[in-house]
Amino acid sequence: MAKNVGNGENDKKSSTKVKEQSANYLIDERFEIIGGVRYDFLSSPLYVHQRVLGDLHFAFRHACSSDGEVLLAPLDVHFDADNIFQPDLIYVSRSNRDIIRDGYIYGAPDLVVEILSSSTGRRDKTIKKDGYEKFGVREYWLVDPVYRLVEQFVLEEGKYKQVATLTEDHELTSPTVPCLSVMLNEIFPPEDEQ
Repeated sequence: MAKNVGNGENDKKSSTKVKEQSANYLIDERFEIIGGVRYDFLSSPLYVHQRVLGDLHFAFRHACSSDGEVLLAPLDVHFDADNIFQPDLIYVSRSNRDIIRDGYIYGAPDLVVEILSSSTGRRDKTIKKDGYEKFGVREYWLVDPVYRLVEQFVLEEGKYKQVATLTEDHELTSPTVPCLSVMLNEIFPPEDEQ
């Protein structure tokens, strides 16, 4: 009976592990295309961003899961070949559900939310807002976790109208998503936790 003897050198190579340095940690394949231009996400979101996103997602799911789909980034929203966005939170009503296919979204969600960060805030307030307006997203929220406020835009006759700027002391309701009502003090973490 022959013994199966491995090649010692190959065994060592296959079990060798490379220690990676945290300075080299970069996920450089998460990006958006806006107007045909690639915009990379330069870093992962901070705690406060993810906390607010999680609390908003919970509020949406709790109130509106039977009325539509509530989805989180990263998920591509394809408007056309030159415009593929990744909003932080996406709401697609049941009547609009046919835009979800092949694992992505093709067309305008009913409502999108962007949570501002130092790396994406400027883009969220300008070219992404213009894109959402152009492609017919009915409602757009800009959530600022630093100043603890929400700017709410509603599409009227093809243009965004800012209908509210709400602080953590307000209740947010949506003309686009009538099932939703959010007390903003419940989505912003205590200031000492940021």
